[in-house]
Amino acid sequence: MQSRMQNPAVVLSGAMQPIQELMQAARSAGVEEETLELVHLRVSQINGCSACVHGGARTARKAGVSEDRLSTVAAWREAPFFTDEQRAALALAEAATRLADRPDAVSDEVWDAAASYFDEKQLAAIVLMIGVTNLFNRLNATTRQIAGAWG
Repeated sequence: MQSRMQNPAVVLSGAMQPIQELMQAARSAGVEEETLELVHLRVSQINGCSACVHGGARTARKAGVSEDRLSTVAAWREAPFFTDEQRAALALAEAATRLADRPDAVSDEVWDAAASYFDEKQLAAIVLMIGVTNLFNRLNATTRQIAGAWG
């Protein structure tokens, strides 16, 4: 396997730092690190980004995400390992990633469920994590970044 090129955010000088700052902002809003890692991993699974799935699983382990959660996040609705808060965040992550799958991309039901567990700042962090993860997924999948190649 070989990537088509380096990640564009690495190629273009000055692009990676602002992206990393967005990730740091998302991590500073009071959402449990495990929840943000699960969101990142699920979005990356949906988008088929092998580099982000691999890296996300490693980072999630370091954040304390259990093997039960890691191994079932793709089927979180049918798995007993997730908290109600995590379920709400994962539902929001899926809806916000699959925008074209339904006329009302993020339904009031999905939004209201998340808003019942997270305040506005925390919701902003989750939405930002979803958006930045989608950005990384698109950069990496398009250029065929190789899982595990980043250390």
